[in-house]
Amino acid sequence: MLRSLTNVPRDYAWGSPSLLAELEGRTPTGAPEAEVWFGDHPGDPADVAGGGTLDEVTGGTLPYLLKLLAAARPLSIQVHPTREQAREGWARESALPLDDPRRNYRDDNHKPELIVALSDRFESLSGLRPVADTVRLLDALEVGPGVRTLRERLAGEEDPLGDAIGWLLGGGAQSEVEEIIAAVVDAAAGAAGEEYPALRAVSAIAETSPGDPGVVVALLMNHLVLHRGEGVFLRAGLLHAYLSGLGVEIMAASDNVLRGGLTPKRIDVPELLAVLDTTPGEVPVLRPSGDEAVTAYPVPVPDFALRRVRLDDASITLDVDGPTMVLATAGSVRVTAESGAETAVPIGTAAFADVAERTLTLSGPGEAFVAGPGR
Repeated sequence: MLRSLTNVPRDYAWGSPSLLAELEGRTPTGAPEAEVWFGDHPGDPADVAGGGTLDEVTGGTLPYLLKLLAAARPLSIQVHPTREQAREGWARESALPLDDPRRNYRDDNHKPELIVALSDRFESLSGLRPVADTVRLLDALEVGPGVRTLRERLAGEEDPLGDAIGWLLGGGAQSEVEEIIAAVVDAAAGAAGEEYPALRAVSAIAETSPGDPGVVVALLMNHLVLHRGEGVFLRAGLLHAYLSGLGVEIMAASDNVLRGGLTPKRIDVPELLAVLDTTPGEVPVLRPSGDEAVTAYPVPVPDFALRRVRLDDASITLDVDGPTMVLATAGSVRVTAESGAETAVPIGTAAFADVAERTLTLSGPGEAFVAGPGR
């Protein structure tokens, strides 16, 4: 069976007032529109055409959550736990109400995620930069007590990045934080900003989050620019933040987030450091082949799989295994199921095929993302 899904955009403050409206070809509302959820997560289950919500159809059993995400300003720096860490944290906090502000864990699941850019430019911070490369960035800054102390902490042998992040977020380094931010802004405005785009990115973050220690945490992270169709997988323990742009995001069905800056929300520094993987390194970009009609984005988790399908006048038939969604992102997309059910999928909406369907035929012209369980 096929069902048509829609949802109302969530109005988080970091959302774009125009990107989702432009995608869907409608007049902007003037309010921030950050995310549209297509899933059965109890936080915001998708609406089913004809009445009801998707969780009433699935019983809340979908292993993944598919989203459209539109950012005009940086999201909070964050990290997600492994499944084992989530189970332990959920059990540890079992006596706290779900809406208790002291709670870190909203469920007992992990939350790996994949983002694929829909805009021509999608900026993010993904993972921690190798220390030697960050030290080279610091060489471009005017040296004051804050920059000097950060360099000293990064020179440590045991866990320099964890030590630096704990110091920055611990509440006792605000004067040093402000001095480092000022040095970054000054350097980004000069020749160093041309040589090091990451400095300009961090300076822009400082404009939206003045004085936030997370701005200096951002200085320790890889600045990544995705182009349309490119994706990045974010595993458990990997520090990250989306900065700007429009994308399709898919993740394990969880709401477990440990924050590390750029947010007015609570930051539990000890728990953040317990979950954070401070191993530095570049995060690989998943790049599609230019001539492929179907692009797969391989991920090392069984919770979800995502494919991009570009349609011309010919139709494409895909094998599917499990509950599947087709999210339209361009053109005019139509889906026909093995059972004979058929539906149009307007841009910014999705079609949901239950487990009885084994193949889906997509026709266009247009573009769609096909999400389902992984293997």
